[in-house]
Amino acid sequence: MPLRALPRLALLLLPVAFVLVFVIGPLAITVAVSFWQRAGFTVQPALTPVNYLDFFEGVRITVLERSLVVAPVATAIGLVIAYPIAYFLAFRASRHVVRVVLLLITIPFLVNYVIRNFAWSYLLGRNGPINDAIIGLGLSDGPIDWLLFSDFSVYVGLVAAYMPFMVFPLWLSLAGIDRRQIEASWMLGANPVLTFLRVTLPLSLPGIFAAAIFGFVGVFGESAVSLILGGAGYELMGNTIASAMEVLHYPLAAAMSSVVVAVMTALLLAWYLGFDVRSFLGKILTRGS
Repeated sequence: MPLRALPRLALLLLPVAFVLVFVIGPLAITVAVSFWQRAGFTVQPALTPVNYLDFFEGVRITVLERSLVVAPVATAIGLVIAYPIAYFLAFRASRHVVRVVLLLITIPFLVNYVIRNFAWSYLLGRNGPINDAIIGLGLSDGPIDWLLFSDFSVYVGLVAAYMPFMVFPLWLSLAGIDRRQIEASWMLGANPVLTFLRVTLPLSLPGIFAAAIFGFVGVFGESAVSLILGGAGYELMGNTIASAMEVLHYPLAAAMSSVVVAVMTALLLAWYLGFDVRSFLGKILTRGS
């Protein structure tokens, strides 16, 4: 091997080694522990599917079912909100406005995640400003109880937490669309709605799928939103895994974590097989190459 090729090989091996040590390694350990068995306050190495059976045949499976409902719904709501924002940034806003809006989207992440959820619990509470506004406008005679500790408040918290992550891949995908294809649709007589449905929307599908993955992965493993805004007894997969950890049932927690990782990996694999990376990054990647 030529000596001049060594620096390039080292640059390639460094990220691979990082992924192997800090990503693949912990995941492999988690899967291995999921087949161990609990012995009092300790665990013993074994090769048994009992932890998976306890999960799929026990009451915890209802939490998985709830997560598989909540995650897609919250993701869909986030996409409905994020897509128009990304569309405006890609086609209507100037570069200065784009930078300002993207900066404003990232500002909430400077505040602690738990504090943001407690802020929502105050806003949605019986004595919060939203209920005060509703009563003041005469829309209700008293506080609305279902605004907090309900599915509604959980969806509000989840969308507020993960919708901003969806804007960025959607904006990248829309910004990478060749404007000549849209102009060609107009020249052929298609109206703006038809152009959007037959040209813009299909070309932005890679970004939509990427944004959906970002939202679904975050929501599926969420724990703080369901605990703070859902109230006692409202659990998603993150809460169930944390509960198993608190009682030192590490094999069961590892089994449930492995199931979550398997679902997320399936989504990532579907995106990888369904879309080319260049179709996602569009002209942005082409210009950088």
